[in-house]
Amino acid sequence: MNTDVAPVRIPPCSAQAVELGMGDELVIIDPEGQQVSDVVAFGHPDDAEYLSSGRSLDYAARLWLTAGDILYSNRSRPMLTIMEDTCGRHDFTLTPCSKETFEIIYGESEGRPGCEGNLAAALAPYDISVDRIPIAFNVFMHVSIDTTTGSFRVLPPLSKAGDFVRLRAEMPLVVAISACSAGQSNNFRFKPIDYQIVRNSV
Repeated sequence: MNTDVAPVRIPPCSAQAVELGMGDELVIIDPEGQQVSDVVAFGHPDDAEYLSSGRSLDYAARLWLTAGDILYSNRSRPMLTIMEDTCGRHDFTLTPCSKETFEIIYGESEGRPGCEGNLAAALAPYDISVDRIPIAFNVFMHVSIDTTTGSFRVLPPLSKAGDFVRLRAEMPLVVAISACSAGQSNNFRFKPIDYQIVRNSV
């Protein structure tokens, strides 16, 4: 984490979008502990290229990515490199929570947008609609998998206050970052997420 750059706060249950140049670094910080941030990325200006869970996990040959791993696009090009990771446990398999998530899993009826809707709202100025939100890199999300049955459970994050992940952009990007709205993901305590951008692009 760069102490020379003031962090920006994403309020609970919301999202923001940022532009990164090649070489810029994005630091995602859990300021209070046990909070998840869904992260999606698109090429800029060519937003037909997007962050791909399938490509990234396939090339890493494991489910849990950490420092040294590369997050690839749907075109098999490096998008983001994980430079530093103080938590060590994230998820890249589950889709962002949505209004339907809250209806089906939690039995809610008020129609909260969830990370899917919040990410889409943040990306609306770039004409990226909700139907184009892919599986996110779910920073700090703790998914436990039973290797015998394949069943899984979403558990409270392992992140502590101040834990962070530092990502380097390998191409010009638009990145959307959420403070997750799903109770299972944050131990039913909806908290903010902070981020910093370190500009290294020319």
